[in-house]
Parts: sequence; C-alpha cells; structure tokens
Amino acid sequence: MPVSWATVSTVTTHEPELSYDLRVLEPGRVPFRRWRWELWHGPRLLATGWRTSEGHAERALRTAASRFAHRVLGLHPLRPEATTVPGGWRPGAAVRLQCGAVSCRLVPRGAEPHG
Repeated sequence: MPVSWATVSTVTTHEPELSYDLRVLEPGRVPFRRWRWELWHGPRLLATGWRTSEGHAERALRTAASRFAHRVLGLHPLRPEATTVPGGWRPGAAVRLQCGAVSCRLVPRGAEPHG
C-alpha cells in the first residue's frame, strides 16, 4: 500500500501579537554604538539583548519572536533565524513575521491595544 504524505502550507490558528522595542543605546564606556532590543508578550518580557548593528538586533528580535510563536503552538522551530517580513521591516511599524508555516505580529511597544 503506497504511503501518501500531506503537506501543510500554513498553520491556521490565531497568530500571537508581540510587542517590541528596538533603539540605539546612549554612549557608555564602550567606544561603539549598541542597539538594544526587547520582545514582550503583554506585560511579560520574553527576551532582550543588544547588538552592535541595527540589522543584527532586528535579526535577534525576529529569531526570539519565531521561537515564541512556535512554542505557543507546541512546536519546535527547525530554523528560528529563517524568518521573513512580507513587505520588509520598517523600524517603529507593526509588521507580520512569517516563520515558515507559523506567523506572528510584531507591534512597537506602547502601540499595542490595551484591554
């Protein structure tokens, strides 16, 4: 009896909405510019860190968001760093993050609806 494999193009559930903060840090004792990133789910801080470039901070933020979106569904991401933002990333804007078959929304911290 032949085995047939089904493929899933997208996971159809409510996509989580996460808030983020991405900003340049004030100069300190180190002689280079640093970018601070934070990922929040409601009042809960999920991940934070800093990188030496805005692009690297954005990539770390997207990777953390991918890991969380998969964990909400009980899945393990195979390549959490392989995320895309249809239409491109615009700092300070709400974006939809595509993580393979899983997606989530990223909104700037302070811009998320309360209630």
